[in-house]
Order: sequence, then structure tokens, then C-alpha cells
Amino acid sequence: MPRMILLLQLYCIYKAISLSLNRFSIFEHMSNPIVSTEQLTFQYTNAKSIAFPDIHIEKGQHTLLLGDSGTGKTTLLNMLGGLSKPATGHVKINNQDLSLLSNSKLDKFRSQYIGFIFQEAHLLKNLTLLENIKLAQSLAGKKVDVNQIHQVLKQLQLDHKTAAYPNELSRGQLQRAAIARSVINKPALLIADEPTAALDDSNTNRVLELLLDIADTAGSTLLITTHDKRIRDQFSKMYILK
Repeated sequence: MPRMILLLQLYCIYKAISLSLNRFSIFEHMSNPIVSTEQLTFQYTNAKSIAFPDIHIEKGQHTLLLGDSGTGKTTLLNMLGGLSKPATGHVKINNQDLSLLSNSKLDKFRSQYIGFIFQEAHLLKNLTLLENIKLAQSLAGKKVDVNQIHQVLKQLQLDHKTAAYPNELSRGQLQRAAIARSVINKPALLIADEPTAALDDSNTNRVLELLLDIADTAGSTLLITTHDKRIRDQFSKMYILK
């Protein structure tokens, strides 16, 4: 009898462990990655093909893509943003395979779900700061929300510059204006290309804190591409290109 009781107890423990593992497996497969790539390569004309590691980034998992010049950071960034097509492999953003979208649908998808912060602001010179950000909302097919724009600009300490043209903004203000435009539509993915490369240590920390804060506020997942090794300790998730 004691042996039978022991066997029953062991069986119950086994079933409980199996159930827990099954639940874990179910939740694991229910993950909803913001970025997912598989077997990406890119081929430049008359050049060697470049292969990239598979990337998997969950929502809210701010990530650093680190590599020296010439390792393909910008190439990979362009493929993740749908600006370039890979020779092989697939890119999924918010579970959407970019290769399945027509050019017009890709443009719309990009404006709704991906925000870019380039090294240069690329604001339209004949439009004011407010008009530039209104345009970003319109291009994404969203209703222009001036109150939302003012809230974002206030967070970036630019709310007093709404009527200013790009040539009337300082370099730091232009950088923050580019951030405002990139997050106004609350993109799932926010890509920043070398945002700290030309900054000293103090300003590097300030810009990084700003990017992380604004991404969290917008509900965006931040992906920074850089060769700046000073900021690697700020990220738990990192991919290194060699």
C-alpha cells in the first residue's frame, strides 16, 4: 500500500510538471515579436554577398545593433525598414512579412509602424516644425492631432518652436525635431541610426535617456544602430555585426 501511494504521488508530480511545461510552451509560441528576420543576405552589384544574423526582438525590448564601419549596419537597417530588399530571407515587422507588400502598401505600412531617426533631420525646409509633423501624421493616413503634436514637442522642449523653420533651429533642436516626427504616429518600431556618434559623453547620455524615455511614452520598441561602444552597457539586448 505505501508503495502504491508513493507511485500515485510521483504520477501526480509528473502530471503537474508536464502541464506547467505545456503552458510555458504555449506562451512561448504566442510571443509577438516586433522584429523577426530569417537568413537575410544582401547583394551589392559586383560585390560579395553579405549575410546577417537572425534577429528576434520582442515588444518593449530596446535593442542595440553594434558594429564597426563597413560591417553592414546601414544595409541591415534599410532592410528592416523596408527601404531595401534582401537577396534572400525574410523580414517581419509586427508579424508582417515585408516581402508580401506591394510598394504602395509598404510605404503606408512603413509610415504607420516604423519610425526613423536618421543622422540628419531631413525636415522639409519650406514647412514649419508644426507643419512637418502634421505632414507625418497625414502621410500615415491618420487624422492630424495638433494637441498630440504639442504634447510630444513639450516633452522634447520644442513646444515654443512650432512656428520655426528648420533653418531657424539649432543642431540639437533639429535632432529633437526629427525624434518628434518619428514618434508622432506611435510606431511599433523606432529605428535610430548613429544618434550619438558625433556627441561627447555628457550629450550622449542625455540623448540616449531621451530616446529611451520617448520610446517608452510612445509604446515603441527602440532599435539603435551604431559603432559607439560607449552605450552598450545601457542595453541588455544586443547584436554585434563583424
